[in-house]
Amino acid sequence: MQRTALTITSLLILITMNSFASGQSHSALWGKNGEKWTPYSRLPDFSFAGYQCGEKPLPTLKVVTNVKDFGAKADDEIDDTEAFKKAIEAAKEGAILIPEGRYLLSDILWIKKSNLVLRGEGRGKTILHFTNELEDVRPNIKKNTSGKVTSGYSWSGGFLWVEGKETTKKLSAIVAEAKRGDKELSLGEVVEVKPGDWVRVRMTDDKKKSFVRHIYSEDSGNSSKIKKNISITFVSRIAGVNGKKITLERPLRWDIRKDWKPVLESYSNTVSDVGIEELTISFPVKPYKGHFSEKGMNGITIKGAWNCWVKNIEILNCDSGIFMGSRFCTIDGLKIASKRVRGRGVSGHHGVILGNDSLMTNFDIQAKFIHDTCFSNFQSGVVIKNGKGSNLSFDHHKRGPYENLICNVHVGIGSGVWKSGGGRALGKNSAARGTFWGIRSEKNILLPPDAFGPASLNFVGLQTTAKQVTDLDGKWVEIIPPEELTPRDIHGAQLEHRLK
Repeated sequence: MQRTALTITSLLILITMNSFASGQSHSALWGKNGEKWTPYSRLPDFSFAGYQCGEKPLPTLKVVTNVKDFGAKADDEIDDTEAFKKAIEAAKEGAILIPEGRYLLSDILWIKKSNLVLRGEGRGKTILHFTNELEDVRPNIKKNTSGKVTSGYSWSGGFLWVEGKETTKKLSAIVAEAKRGDKELSLGEVVEVKPGDWVRVRMTDDKKKSFVRHIYSEDSGNSSKIKKNISITFVSRIAGVNGKKITLERPLRWDIRKDWKPVLESYSNTVSDVGIEELTISFPVKPYKGHFSEKGMNGITIKGAWNCWVKNIEILNCDSGIFMGSRFCTIDGLKIASKRVRGRGVSGHHGVILGNDSLMTNFDIQAKFIHDTCFSNFQSGVVIKNGKGSNLSFDHHKRGPYENLICNVHVGIGSGVWKSGGGRALGKNSAARGTFWGIRSEKNILLPPDAFGPASLNFVGLQTTAKQVTDLDGKWVEIIPPEELTPRDIHGAQLEHRLK
């Protein structure tokens, strides 16, 4: 049945493409209202990205305390760190109000409990000015992939640090193979789960690294330094249970094969529903000394939590803006700017790194980082949309990031859109089905070289002079002027389609 459905879908798309007219504004991968799409399409399902899988708006928690109640005073030269720590410790659930003004802080503010919000009174009004670097307060010397000694805060950590832990337990082996796009799993035993429960599918690559090749559509490039036996995971709610068979809510992002020892696990997190909103984070204007010199003037980290958010935040003069190593989180209304400069105008290391199935929207990155946005380490389901920057780069940092989306973004100058890093022999920059949809620029955008990723990448509605190529089993470059492309926000269209 699956093969028949795939054949019919392929024929319909080919017929559509043969009649493709220059004035057409919708993609043959989607159609006008999603009628061309199936879970087996080379266009992935991005609709579950963000807070609560996009099904609920960001909440507004009731104010339960005020940092001034614990001794914080704005607009003086007295450090307010202890007052902020006491406010976080005292608050059980709800929002901690940070009134308008500039507060001096010198240490990490940890949040390790759920349902808590740090809320200012607006960007540029409530200002948290951090006077130290993370390396000063919590030393973390490491080595990078090339062996250079540097601070671990070059690629992690933040002065506003939300931290939880994923909790899992093995339920059963998965005993039958499945295809990407499938939802049904066959288990080795009956397990105590019900619809609505969260579960995780986990697999481990074999010694031949056949999963790495699979996630790169069998075109990984040199991946000899990707470690063997990597573990890969996929999280979903359960839609149905029938004996030893369960149905997932979401289509699988990859095949399931017995060689990869697939198992089903329960899934939860110790921390959720934490928000940081309506404030500015600033750092001193120190000269930027360059790549891997950073000691941690970093804004926000959200690690090991889920269903968290960052809303209407401005970050100034940072080494790195936000590290969000968590699932189903949202960044909405982020602005990053800097007065720091180095050669070629670079002012820091990382702009934003998002976790699996997370969303960034309505953003403006005016600072220039070595990596403005960054994808790596088998990340998937990330959506970056409805934003702009001065000269954005979409860094795909090797190690298999796959099925991520960038859509409806103005990249600014457009001279380094595909500029990407990553160590040697760690695979091509992007893995399968990374999707670039409705990308605008001040000048035409060249397509990335073949070394950037496999032919299964999707380019739809880019501002480019490239020629159209629409091969379902090869390259997909669909030439539609980005200002005419509909829908411009394919993530939003997929979410609306699913919720209907």
